[in-house]
Amino acid sequence: MALAEAGAGGRLLRWPRIVLFGDSITEFSFQENGWGASLAERLVRKCDVVNRGLSGYNTRWAKLVLPRLITKSAESTVAVTIFFGANDSALKDLNPKQHVPLEEYAANLKSMIHYLKSVDITEDRIILITPPPLQESVWEKECLAKGDQLNRRNATTGEYAHACVQVARDCGTDVLDLWTLMQKNQDFSSYLSDGLHLSTKGNSFLAAQLWSRLEKKLSALPSLLPYWRDVDHTNPEASLL
Repeated sequence: MALAEAGAGGRLLRWPRIVLFGDSITEFSFQENGWGASLAERLVRKCDVVNRGLSGYNTRWAKLVLPRLITKSAESTVAVTIFFGANDSALKDLNPKQHVPLEEYAANLKSMIHYLKSVDITEDRIILITPPPLQESVWEKECLAKGDQLNRRNATTGEYAHACVQVARDCGTDVLDLWTLMQKNQDFSSYLSDGLHLSTKGNSFLAAQLWSRLEKKLSALPSLLPYWRDVDHTNPEASLL
């Protein structure tokens, strides 16, 4: 049987997907031991995990490009993570390009949630993730090496994290408060590679926390296409089309 004939004989297989939307912490999530890669491994043959991380982006830019990345389409989007704030919370005087005022940050998150709802992605399929805590002493070394001053503060990052949590409450979405969880009763420095981005341990921590929220949302997803032992080798069309 020709491939064209085989394709015509079977129904289109719609492969569900999760979209990870965020800044560099999302863009880097498919590196070795990354949290996105861990999620993709858990969901092999059940759901595609699509990385839409954009290094350096803030919510002001993100809300503009979101409609170009997620639209009403044949693919079934079963979950979306929105993970911004590490750049929005940069200090205005020292990093005006990335800085977004706190009130605008919250409004931008709400705008993105409202857009997703307009393309039939409901609140129960949206997870906001707060920025992680900032280890100022280590990040300052990174800044100084580039000829810059320390351009972020952990307390300021915390204000954006709290705003993110409040937006989730207001809009009825799930939220992963990474800023609080990483600092709870422990030294969080081992979770960060350079004071801002995640280390291997930090990626593992985020992956575990996120999976605990996604698992219940995705538990009903079936494994797509038959297990090889279940394919009728004498008549594979009957099993696969």
